Amino acid sequence: MATDDEDLSQFDISAEEKDRLVAEVIRYVLFKTQQNSGCPIKRDELTQLVTKNYRNRALPAFVINVAKEKLLNIFGYEMRELQRSRPSTNQGRSSQQSVTDAKSYVIVSQLPPEVYKKYVEDGSTSHLTGFTFVIIGIVYLAGGKIQEESLWHHLRRLGLSERDESHPILGNVKQALEALVQQRYLQKEKANGPEGNTLFYELAERALDGPISQRIKEYISQIVHKDDPPADND
Repeated sequence: MATDDEDLSQFDISAEEKDRLVAEVIRYVLFKTQQNSGCPIKRDELTQLVTKNYRNRALPAFVINVAKEKLLNIFGYEMRELQRSRPSTNQGRSSQQSVTDAKSYVIVSQLPPEVYKKYVEDGSTSHLTGFTFVIIGIVYLAGGKIQEESLWHHLRRLGLSERDESHPILGNVKQALEALVQQRYLQKEKANGPEGNTLFYELAERALDGPISQRIKEYISQIVHKDDPPADND
């Protein structure tokens, strides 16, 4: 990486101005992640933080990259970039548009599990993590896409109803499911068919991200192996 002086000379800003912009981006990312329950942050939002007082078009990318380094080195969070995925039935006719789809960021802990559990993990939200893994697992086993009614059929078997607005753990179950769409674990799509419009849920970019996808596969594998009958030694 070039020295700070070499980098800053391209943008005509001081080291103090750079540090202020980087700190502003970091504060925004941490605040928005907490405020919006982990919903992805659009790159455009971070770009606007930088360009409101500076016009150099290359400056936002520089500031964001420095902020990513500091988030990882100081806070132990990777600021991971996500490319917004499009519903599978739209990919063919919207391939040109998908190139320009907005990028976004989520922060992912890179702390050792025991450190994260002791100092960061919020035990009061563990039920939402479990709910998320169950939903993603169901959709994954359905091939990555499932009709809304089929999804609710599986959830009813687990005691979760779309009519339940006061579940003792999840509260409004339908809103809990919608939150996974906002957080980009799922995406919704309507498709026309002989019986009218059908709503589908499909895995979105966050569920398809490598580490999460791998954890889901391991989670499902554990369940499958747990249910396997014991081997016959005869």
